[in-house]
Amino acid sequence: SQQPDTKPLTEEELERKKKKEEKAKEKELKKQKALEKAELAKLKAQQGSNAPKKSAKKSAKREADDENPEDFVDPETPSGEKKRLSNQMAKQYSPASVEKSWYAWWEKSGFFQADASSSKPPFVIVLPPPNVTGALHIGHALTCAIEDTIIRWRRMSGYNALWVPGMDHAGIATQVVVEKKLKRERGLTRHDVGRENFVNEVWKWKDEYGGTILGQLRRLGASLDWSRECFTMDEKRSKAVMEAFNQLYKEGLIYRHHNPLFFKYVASSFLHAFYRDLRLVNWDCILRTAISDIEVDYTDIKERTLLKVPSYEKPVEFGVLTSFAYPLEGELGEIVVATTRVETMLGDTAIAIHPEDKRYSHLHGKFAIHPFNGRKLPIICDAILVDPTFGTGAVKITPAHDPNDFEVGKRHNLEFINIFTDDGKINSNGGADFVGMPRFKAREAVIDALQKKKLYRGAQNNEMRLGLCSRTNDVIEPMIKPQWYVSCSSIAKEALDAAMDDQNRKLEFIPKQYTAEWKRWLENIRDWCISRQLWWGHRIPAWYVTLEDDELKELGAYNDHWIVATNEEQALAEARKKYSGKKFEMSQDPDVLDTWFSSGLFPLSVLGWPDDTDDLKAFYPTSVLETGHDILFFWVARMVMLGIKLGGDVPFSKVYLHPMIRDAHGRKMSKSLGNVIDPLEVINGISLEGLHKRLEGGNLDPNELATAKEGQRKDFPNGISECGADALRFALVSYTAQSDKINLDILRVVGYRQWCNKLWNAVRFAMSKLPDDYTPPSTINPETMPFSCRWILSVLNKAISKTVLSLNSYEFSDATTSVYSWWQYQFCDIFIEAIKPYFAGDNPAFSSERKFAQDALWACLEIGLRLLHPFMPFITEELWQRLPGVKSHTKKESIMMCDYPSPIESWTNERVEYEMDLVESTVRSLRSLRAELLAKQKNERLPAFALCQNDEVAKIIRSCELEILTLATLSSFKVLLSGVDDAPAGCAFENVNENLKVYLKVHGTLNAEAEREKIKNKMDEILKQQEKLKKIISASGYQEKVPSHIQEENATKLAKLLQEFEFFKKESDRLESESQHQK
Repeated sequence: SQQPDTKPLTEEELERKKKKEEKAKEKELKKQKALEKAELAKLKAQQGSNAPKKSAKKSAKREADDENPEDFVDPETPSGEKKRLSNQMAKQYSPASVEKSWYAWWEKSGFFQADASSSKPPFVIVLPPPNVTGALHIGHALTCAIEDTIIRWRRMSGYNALWVPGMDHAGIATQVVVEKKLKRERGLTRHDVGRENFVNEVWKWKDEYGGTILGQLRRLGASLDWSRECFTMDEKRSKAVMEAFNQLYKEGLIYRHHNPLFFKYVASSFLHAFYRDLRLVNWDCILRTAISDIEVDYTDIKERTLLKVPSYEKPVEFGVLTSFAYPLEGELGEIVVATTRVETMLGDTAIAIHPEDKRYSHLHGKFAIHPFNGRKLPIICDAILVDPTFGTGAVKITPAHDPNDFEVGKRHNLEFINIFTDDGKINSNGGADFVGMPRFKAREAVIDALQKKKLYRGAQNNEMRLGLCSRTNDVIEPMIKPQWYVSCSSIAKEALDAAMDDQNRKLEFIPKQYTAEWKRWLENIRDWCISRQLWWGHRIPAWYVTLEDDELKELGAYNDHWIVATNEEQALAEARKKYSGKKFEMSQDPDVLDTWFSSGLFPLSVLGWPDDTDDLKAFYPTSVLETGHDILFFWVARMVMLGIKLGGDVPFSKVYLHPMIRDAHGRKMSKSLGNVIDPLEVINGISLEGLHKRLEGGNLDPNELATAKEGQRKDFPNGISECGADALRFALVSYTAQSDKINLDILRVVGYRQWCNKLWNAVRFAMSKLPDDYTPPSTINPETMPFSCRWILSVLNKAISKTVLSLNSYEFSDATTSVYSWWQYQFCDIFIEAIKPYFAGDNPAFSSERKFAQDALWACLEIGLRLLHPFMPFITEELWQRLPGVKSHTKKESIMMCDYPSPIESWTNERVEYEMDLVESTVRSLRSLRAELLAKQKNERLPAFALCQNDEVAKIIRSCELEILTLATLSSFKVLLSGVDDAPAGCAFENVNENLKVYLKVHGTLNAEAEREKIKNKMDEILKQQEKLKKIISASGYQEKVPSHIQEENATKLAKLLQEFEFFKKESDRLESESQHQK
């Protein structure tokens, strides 16, 4: 009760006090019953009640004291069992609590498994197999978010949905990891332990540490069919690799070029064939293996630049053109050449000039003398390579170490001299003075030696492109090495036609821009080098036969001595047949296959190929391939080529290429910048100190570490908040509209986590209005429902249509926008607020509306959660499971097994949507006026008026008075009709549209001058628009050239502008008159 010495509060003071307390309660997430009491108080206030709130406040406090905290905590759930939920919904959304236990139950219940014998149409995605060495990074999280959205949607849409998980053995990456481990723990190299023991070490490592990433994908909610999990080097996949190699070899699509070490033994009649098969490869001196063209990254260097090169302590100089002289035979003087790789002169075998360059015409057929070994270098004429206007017009030729020189060597039958060892040191061919030197130290030594011989002629800046290995950052060395190749021209044409044939297109790229890249790359494809000089991987199924009477005993000396088979037993049988009666020895090629060869077979091998399995018959070709655009050629092209050739069809009909993720500033993520985002840190949250600790556990040098920590301090001054998997997934999928690069701002993820909280609280509120024994109706007929219920079901229908259309079109960002907009702006912001008066107390006048609102609420929650589920699986499952009557209504155990929503024709009501649009516009205008007039007392309720220009608008606004009163927080609301009622005095006004104006009553004196200034600005703007439109209409040829419907639209616009101008003029005159009257 009120204290005797307390001054009674006015109604306005009571309202202000009440609103302030409501806001405080919302912030502190007070219990639901207290909120209900507050809502009752609000309704009574709207009806003129001035009852004090203290009793409600005390009641809420008593109820809070009576609560049992344990009722709000989920009991522990044994792993794999259905989650046990608390008696009461927690008052605050907690990602860790909500996302716990559901996944293990989904998986154990078999909800992710597809059935090869199902009559449902198949929909299949193969997960791009992550490296066995990998930990979850943000790119994996994006892949997972998109693919799981697709697969959950398709599963709910009646498809036999299969999402196959697998891991890639990642030859180079895994070998490097285990080699480092051996060195760190035992001080040994792989050569110290031997091949067999080393491979065993890798398998041990794989079994112990590999595959961590697949477990991490579970944390993201990935509904993968784990019963079909595979590994590129497991028995079935290895069988597929052997079979594929054999089939392609037998068809002449796999071949091995000759070993150049033996070219001097080849008869001259075979030289042409020999040179045709010779290949220059990209050699990585750190990995000691060949790598493919697309594993080389090129960097443009403009001038003298020092770069860090692996295994070199000091930076190495690039971007410099070094000139030196070769002495000419017969005392003819010297010839000056220039190079950016002076160390390669140790392998020079010729000097090229242009045949028409008169400066050197006297040297045709002559020789230069190598200054370090006396080798005679022929002066050759080559118009293809040599530009006589560049430099001295003379070019040194190193056929074994330069792609252009390699072609010259083939054209002129030059000697190919390799001067490097596999680890990039100078070999004996380079001369005794340089042997054993690392190549870039030899660069300095060669310059010193040239200076001593007075042959050095200086150096200058020079633009160049430098090839670096994408894995090690080592400078690529072109080398001649015997390798196995896939001949790509014919299979590339089939892959190209699949995407480009308008009459029979089998392959579609999304976004479409990548079709042009596909065409450009496949039209210029080179043969694919598939052999790698590694130990970890699929050993090439080729055995070399050395006959007892062979003159050369080295492996690969004779190219026709190779036997290709699926296993050693089969190879031996074939060798005995081929070399019947001869003695021989047989040894397997020590090389392994490029990792991309086995992953290129993945859509086939995961389904059991080459065996004719049920899975292969049911699920090949797969439906869509989703991956990053950076591996369009590494992986996608190879899958298509191999799929068509070996599987008889494209491996998938659609390719969706997602953007690359950058940081919020658009920079590539890099450990040295400190901007790498670990998805698990976003899901679980991490402090700034925790981020720093992760950096300290890496291998950054002190300067890089300091830079990285500073970057983290700027980007994450307070660390990263716990966001949960749902918020991260939704944010990543919403970003996909950026087709090339995603600039990921963690604050956006945090925003979606806050939205999850709003969703949680909206459902809590809605659940408080549904009794525990609530039974949802079997059907809903919106026609009998209140206006707001009809409207929410109609816009829900529209949201469903837009979402499904966007998902079908792979416009995932648009799909998230549709779902989010309905939940946020229509369900939470409008519908829940609009129906609150129905539930404020037990007012019998609203009993019918209350029941209809309950039905609409339940339908919105159940359908809205299903609509959202593919994007946010955890929170939707938890909230859906809490809905009363949901099991008996749907007959489903889990939301993920329910049908995806589809529009219900009878729910669509364009008229109601039009009317609510008008209501929303009215409310926005009134809120805008409140914000202008009530700077300090924003919660104060004021009287308002609507001045309608015609009966139709007046009828709509009158029918929606309660909604406008509630949503605009007014003390009263009156509808006026132009020509019948006068505009109210002492009011600020806002123009909703040409047919509707709203007025807000101001306490005290209206600032007429400010209002007139506002009107003047609006009139000036209307005049500008009028003049612009009149200019268009009066332009020469307007009547003849502009379509009639455009002319009609312009005439209507002009009439509306004139009408609005006239209204504002009258308002200005009215304000002037009121002002004069007050004086």
